[in-house]
Amino acid sequence: MMQSESAREKGSYRWAWRFIRPRLGGLAGVLALSLVTASFGLAQPLITKYLIDDGLLAGDMAVVLKLAGVLVGLAAGALALVAGNRALYVRASARILFDMRETVYRHLQRLSPAFYAERSLGDIMSRLDGDIAEVQRFTTDSALALVNAALIFAGSLSVMLALSWKLSLIAFAALPAQAVFLRFMRPRLAGRTGRVREHAGRIAGFLIERLGAMKFIQAVDAGERQAQALARLHRAYLGDLLRLQLTSYFTGGVPNFMAVLAGAAVFVAGGAMVINGGLSLGGLIAFSAYLARAAGPVNTLMGLYTALVRARVSLARLSELTDQTPAVDRGQGRRLPAGARGGLMLEGVSFTHPGRPEPVFEGLDLTIPAGAKVSVTGASGIGKSTLADLLHRHFDPDAGRILLDGVDLRALDLAQVRRAIAVVSQEQTILSGSITDNLRFVKPDASDAQLRRAAARAQLDEFIASLPEGYDTQLGQGGARLSGGQRQRLSIARALLQDPLVIILDEATAALDQDGEARLIEQIDHLFAARTRIIISHRAAPLKGADLMVEIRGKACHTSAGARGALP
Repeated sequence: MMQSESAREKGSYRWAWRFIRPRLGGLAGVLALSLVTASFGLAQPLITKYLIDDGLLAGDMAVVLKLAGVLVGLAAGALALVAGNRALYVRASARILFDMRETVYRHLQRLSPAFYAERSLGDIMSRLDGDIAEVQRFTTDSALALVNAALIFAGSLSVMLALSWKLSLIAFAALPAQAVFLRFMRPRLAGRTGRVREHAGRIAGFLIERLGAMKFIQAVDAGERQAQALARLHRAYLGDLLRLQLTSYFTGGVPNFMAVLAGAAVFVAGGAMVINGGLSLGGLIAFSAYLARAAGPVNTLMGLYTALVRARVSLARLSELTDQTPAVDRGQGRRLPAGARGGLMLEGVSFTHPGRPEPVFEGLDLTIPAGAKVSVTGASGIGKSTLADLLHRHFDPDAGRILLDGVDLRALDLAQVRRAIAVVSQEQTILSGSITDNLRFVKPDASDAQLRRAAARAQLDEFIASLPEGYDTQLGQGGARLSGGQRQRLSIARALLQDPLVIILDEATAALDQDGEARLIEQIDHLFAARTRIIISHRAAPLKGADLMVEIRGKACHTSAGARGALP
């Protein structure tokens, strides 16, 4: 078990490294400028020593002015270098963050509907935002801070040893105790960090879901109850957040307190050495300044330990996403034969949803001729929508195969399968943006003429012409400005642009009244007359005029000729 966890952790580190490696040049530039700036800072206390001992105490004003000018010059140079370095850093770190998020997003696009059915959208958002940012901060900030801190610490320590090795021993006597304390705090910090991230995901999920259902919440007068539910989530979050903050505070605060004790001991011992003539006043002041500079890197290193714990938690949470295996591969790259018409054949198809004990289909056989209109019926939960998901290749059969014009779907390029088979469902997906944006979503290279022709054929053109901004009209979040019928017609216009061989209507008319349903089905039959049409519905009206009637019953299907009595 430990080996498995160790292997996963190493895999997570390799995953993060793949985003850092292309940006090493930019990060090296940031590091180089940081080192130059750090060297400027290291020189200042030593110059101050000479200014006091050789200038002030010696009464030599020329030395004072000269060394004061050097200090001002170093400060001005550091100011300019830090400004340029900040710009380089932001560019490099932002690219790493964006590359990470885009890669995880691309992976999420390949996961099956079953994954999203089991996951809270808020939890996924929390990982895409907070956890990726945490990993990015550690991989860039921490690596640079580590090198910078090591240089400043080594430089400060070397000068401190030169000034007084005895005071140096006193100054760092607490380091072993600090390391033991951090090791003790690590598992507590990791556990509380994970719980806080989980709470943040729950709150994000609650807000995303409830804001999308605000009209329903208002309709049933549930506003106060939902506000109280959010307050309960906040109280649970606050409890763990306070515990995390206290744990983080003591993780850094106790080592800092030990460092203060060591610093006080340095002043006592150093003061005695000055009084006894074993150390000059300028030497003690310079030693104290270098001790303060060395304390910064030590605190940084302590903080990096805490950051490492948080980053490991975030990497583990991201690994839960990136380790998810897509339900289907990208296909074998074959193309459909010339003149493909949309004939479908299911041969011995068996399928069980992941994590469920009972199969949906066992040995399912079905032949759908090209150009046929097919009705699919069956009890709720029997597998009608699963059949659509298999045809659209969101899942692959556990056994058997599905053929499109004689070619196994798994052999075809996945993108071609998705273009050849269009699905219009009950929940039409309308994205925020304009009408043009939504139409072009299925065909980015569609011309304006093609958009207008599709809209006209879907009887959407008069509605669009009535809008002040026409095709540039913004539809709002989820298409809030559209009626149910307009959403349906926009979905049909998109399907027309896609120009599929097979169109599947999965309860697409459920939200319409009888007249609207009849008009939509008539329109589908007219617009896609030469295409294979699969109508999935609980209602009888959409199924009229079917060439083939399919009833899913008992993990198999039963077919009969439709009202027209003959198949194409």
